[in-house]
Amino acid sequence: MISSIYSSVTDAVSAAKTASIKYAELTLNQRREVVEAVRAALRPMAGELAALTVAETCMGNEADKTEKIRLAIEKTPGVEDLISEINTGDHGMTLYELAPVGVVCAVLPSTSPCATLINNTIGMLAAGNSVVHCPHPRALRVSQLVTVVISNAVLSVCNIPDLVVTLHESLMGYTKEIMSHPDVDLVVCTGCADSLNQAMASGKRVIAAGPANPVAIVDETANIRQAAYDIVRGAAFDHNLMCTSEKCMIVTEQAADAFIYQLLKNGVYYVKNEEEIQKLLKVAVTEDLMVNKKLEGKSADRILASAGISCSSPVKLIVVETDKTHPFVTLELLMPLVPLIKVSDFDEALETALEVEQGLKHTATIHSQCISHLSRAAKKMQTSVFVKNGPSLLGVGFDLEGHASFTVATTTGEGTATARHFTRRRRCTLTDGFALR
Repeated sequence: MISSIYSSVTDAVSAAKTASIKYAELTLNQRREVVEAVRAALRPMAGELAALTVAETCMGNEADKTEKIRLAIEKTPGVEDLISEINTGDHGMTLYELAPVGVVCAVLPSTSPCATLINNTIGMLAAGNSVVHCPHPRALRVSQLVTVVISNAVLSVCNIPDLVVTLHESLMGYTKEIMSHPDVDLVVCTGCADSLNQAMASGKRVIAAGPANPVAIVDETANIRQAAYDIVRGAAFDHNLMCTSEKCMIVTEQAADAFIYQLLKNGVYYVKNEEEIQKLLKVAVTEDLMVNKKLEGKSADRILASAGISCSSPVKLIVVETDKTHPFVTLELLMPLVPLIKVSDFDEALETALEVEQGLKHTATIHSQCISHLSRAAKKMQTSVFVKNGPSLLGVGFDLEGHASFTVATTTGEGTATARHFTRRRRCTLTDGFALR
């Protein structure tokens, strides 16, 4: 057995359970030291991990994955995220604090395996827990490497082995067994639909990310040049693999021509003739209306070549003009291929956005200088991540404001999950006064 990589579920969970009991004895300052040791160990490896991820998953690109990994390392909140609440009065004091849950089962995706693993692990360790990771089969080796690096970093600081462990193989049977193990206290699922269904049926407390179909609204009052730049930046990032990336553009007629012109200036290949649309549909979507997995996370140039479409210059993003019922609109493609729908006015844009987002309440963006439009869209869409006048990337922390989170828990309602969510809330009461007012 390589350190922290186990060949049986029983051994992995048992090791994590033993580690969690020891870890519970540490102070908050010692947890801070653990988290900082993890960050320090991973910082010099960001580029290497990105390259290994692309090589193993055959999705995305190294530069953007490096950015994601660095974001997870630097901007994931630690112990400071564990906020205490206090109520005082004439008759006593009530204190609410966030305590560890114990052992966490963390199910990981193939789209952002390292960033998600690092992000969740830092939060879970800050919260005082141990972790059993369940990597996606397409990202097994790189996930195991990150697990070992983190585990060794933790061991060097607090001398507790196996606070972060994983299995030697990635099998649905293993994942199901870990989820339902009596010593596992919390399941955090950022994986596929099958993993989500298993998690929800595990009988455990679950924090679960759900499906997404993020929309971007652009109205005639928007800064059109900035809107085009921002949307291309978000939609093309890591070949549109992120669940928060813009998956559909909805543009008012008054803004459309100027917006499309700016898209072309930002490396977009714009498609509106039926022949090319059909060529792209044939390669991106199967006959039974499923996404072609072979093109997920591939570059725009690769997708165009697969469709037999030639282009003289490099392309960041393919934008296809279509209607709201087209498969490019209704399916989450996970490709740098995004549909654009023209609508008459903002009212129609908002109604169309609601249809396209399908009530998943995941992510939406809007570009507008009209306060009432911004407000109405935010209230109506009810998404866990909502970005005004910026790229979708800002919604998970790619900015000076806000923490990083790669688990957008729409299914269970936590939204962008951080350390405070990987805890249980405890109440302590002191009688006979403690108020200073």
